Amino acid sequence: MKATFLKTRRRLAHKLQNPRLERITFHTIRHWKATMLYHQTKDPYYVKQFLGHKSLTNTEIYITLEKTIYGEYNDEFIVRIAEKPEEIKGLLETGFEYVCEKDGLMFFRKRA
Repeated sequence: MKATFLKTRRRLAHKLQNPRLERITFHTIRHWKATMLYHQTKDPYYVKQFLGHKSLTNTEIYITLEKTIYGEYNDEFIVRIAEKPEEIKGLLETGFEYVCEKDGLMFFRKRA
């Protein structure tokens, strides 16, 4: 699997004329996944468990990365309700995520 990854990475870097792609490793992908997971959940203990870290101190790097990338955020959401497939499709295409369904209505949200 590593050989295939390296070959694909080299070919892509050459095709896109971007030598920085050669610096991407499996560990880079692990950092990205952990940072995105923290951004989605805001739960450092969950990220710690997901990564298999023994100490929360090791996980704090992803909190720092997330704040550097996204800055300070607010916990406010825009909420929309949909009934029809066209409405659902439109909301998903504009970045809303499905939350739940109640009384035949589907609830979606995205960060403000």
